[in-house]
Amino acid sequence: MRREKLFKSSKAGLAALTFAGMLTVTACGSTKDSTDKEASSGSGASTASTPAADAGGAIKSGLKIAFLPKQINNPYFTISDKGGEDAVNALKGEFKRVGPSDASASSQVSYINTLTTQKQDAIAISANDPNAVVPALKKARAAGIKVVTYDSDTDPAGRDLFINQAAAEDLGRTEVQLLAKQIGDGGGDIAILSATPNATNQNTWIKFMKDELSKPEYSKFKLVKTAYGNDDDQKSFEETQGLLQAYPDLKGIISPTTVGIAAAARYLQGSKYKGKVKLTGLGTPNQMRDFVKDGTVDGFELWDPGKLGYLAGYAAAALASGTITGAEGDKFDAGDLGEKTVGAKGEVLLGPPTVFDKTNIDNFDF
Repeated sequence: MRREKLFKSSKAGLAALTFAGMLTVTACGSTKDSTDKEASSGSGASTASTPAADAGGAIKSGLKIAFLPKQINNPYFTISDKGGEDAVNALKGEFKRVGPSDASASSQVSYINTLTTQKQDAIAISANDPNAVVPALKKARAAGIKVVTYDSDTDPAGRDLFINQAAAEDLGRTEVQLLAKQIGDGGGDIAILSATPNATNQNTWIKFMKDELSKPEYSKFKLVKTAYGNDDDQKSFEETQGLLQAYPDLKGIISPTTVGIAAAARYLQGSKYKGKVKLTGLGTPNQMRDFVKDGTVDGFELWDPGKLGYLAGYAAAALASGTITGAEGDKFDAGDLGEKTVGAKGEVLLGPPTVFDKTNIDNFDF
């Protein structure tokens, strides 16, 4: 997918959510084959100490930057990592993409170790678990490799920067608000279909969903269950089926994962619950377009994953070049996204996501 497609913006009349605030969020056994196993040579930095940033310096050419998504075969990460590749290519670097095909907690560890041995200049990782990958990432950083997390964070001890999609609190609360609006004032039982039980981003969003539901205006809504599809299409499909069997009066489902929402929509589309059980969450326009147009889904939200990976690529290059250290207040050029500023706890915010529905979904292609 070309970057111009990933970055295609809305035509007139786009309704976007406004987000304020920032908060830490995310979202690894033996690993399976990656798409890129070849060894590469070259030198990374030899020390883990952090020199002062050379704010006026240029991005180095030839930087080796590796992307390690949660799952190599997840369509969301195919899009996000293409954005990262575009950024690395624009900076005349060497792009590599490796990763597991499952999303278990430790499935990314062997890939981190290999990338460390290969002396990459930077690793951009979307963590399957906030803690399981930290020891390996600490070794990478000790070897002078810069670490950027994107989409799903680790404990801050494991990375230099976190590229955050949007403020976690706002994402969690707005997904409840969207579903409540779709269901109406009558309320009813609702459920959450998440990814893995340990996914930091999912759990942070869910915490704020529960807090939002505790407000008086949601007194008629009841969260009956949080199910886990493990970011696997078939597992998510079966969990959706199980939710409807266990709770036949269910009024709505929130699935804050692109795999989960698509699988849930597919189940609803072919069932007697189509149009009756509301579904929202996080998805891409291309995967959800048919479900929106046929009435299975009223609306959902997401940021542009290509932009997320693109920003991670520029941040990794800036760190590896020494133009920033990851300190709060650091500023760096992010190409087509303009200048970005490092916030508290080493977070860089991409910006507000968009609500996609029948009125605007055809204006996007990613």
